[in-house]
Amino acid sequence: MDAVFDGQCGFCTRAVGWVRRLDRHHRIAFHPFQDPLTLDAFRLSHEEARSAVWALTDDGGRFRGARAIAAILDTAVGGRFFATFYRIPGVGRLQEAVYSWVAAHRYRLPGVSPWCTEHPQDCSAAVPGAGCAL
Repeated sequence: MDAVFDGQCGFCTRAVGWVRRLDRHHRIAFHPFQDPLTLDAFRLSHEEARSAVWALTDDGGRFRGARAIAAILDTAVGGRFFATFYRIPGVGRLQEAVYSWVAAHRYRLPGVSPWCTEHPQDCSAAVPGAGCAL
């Protein structure tokens, strides 16, 4: 699975770190959308990538927002719990609402040094990156 996130967001970068620790079998490749190759490789527009985290599966699945988080967590732990929970009537809608709130308040949430600050070779200065998505 591939996950596209905002590499200029400290909260997003912290979340990627948490998931990487859960992903003991290295099933997920994380890509900051500021990488000049990421948007074309995953057929995402700048606005799509800037507005939400994306999970892209090997079988063509494309998930954004809270649904992407569920897919990423399921892949990391090797189960189906999070997607199953997401599909319970009303739960997915609630998770999307929480996701939207987090995205809107991302700069007030604790983070770490953003990915693009720590790994500038992975990010392009030519790609505007305002807005955290994870």
